[in-house]
Amino acid sequence: MIPEDDRGLLLGDGLFETLRAEGGLILDWDAHWDRLKRGCATLGLPVPDESEALARSRDALQSVFAPVGALRLTWTAGSGGRGLDRPHAPEGRLLVSATAYEPPMSPAALISSSLRRNDGSPASRLKSLAYLDNVLARREARDAGADEAVMLNTRGQVACATAANLFWFEDDILTTPALDCGMLDGVVRGRIIALAIQSGLAVREGHLESSALESATGLFLTNSLIGVRPVASLDGRTVPPHPAVSPLAQALAEAASGVSI
Repeated sequence: MIPEDDRGLLLGDGLFETLRAEGGLILDWDAHWDRLKRGCATLGLPVPDESEALARSRDALQSVFAPVGALRLTWTAGSGGRGLDRPHAPEGRLLVSATAYEPPMSPAALISSSLRRNDGSPASRLKSLAYLDNVLARREARDAGADEAVMLNTRGQVACATAANLFWFEDDILTTPALDCGMLDGVVRGRIIALAIQSGLAVREGHLESSALESATGLFLTNSLIGVRPVASLDGRTVPPHPAVSPLAQALAEAASGVSI
């Protein structure tokens, strides 16, 4: 039970991580835990006990009878404090859950969202519990018959999708928004950049207007659950494929590592 005075429930005061479990492993545990710790430092929260979190994660996944599981760790600022003010020494609350997950098998259809990412806020670069803008942008995509939505920041630059990082090719240059465009430093985003460089691809992190996507090829989404998901269309326009996308997806799968369940 979550107490009615929990700050995560009342104010979105907290963080979460979503991890993929497959082949007897919780994938990229160390990278996700490091990001959670960085988020705690930014928000001024204590860091949860890792051994407890891992034990509870393993317990939760034991009940998932499926080839792939989705694990979620939620860390709230705990109870107490009237209004916006936290207690002097907040005691966090850890919630752990796991469900079966079926990765999407088809390329995604995208639209451009009317909502904007607040690139001036540190929260835009955290996996915080305040995800309402993303929820609204995803609903906008669903209402339009699409799978996902591209979100621009307040400067009109490409930032991310509602629950994924974006990559595309400009000629043979793998391109993705820079982190200060107001989006999450995705675990798989980092993996893809490293794998691309290892394979000899040129990589550019930039501040790009939405017009950059008009001539993009090989547009794809990344996050820890979907891995690499190609994009078939954006705003009804077909996105041409690029031959380097499938090898990158295969390299990501082959490099998978984590902690045992």
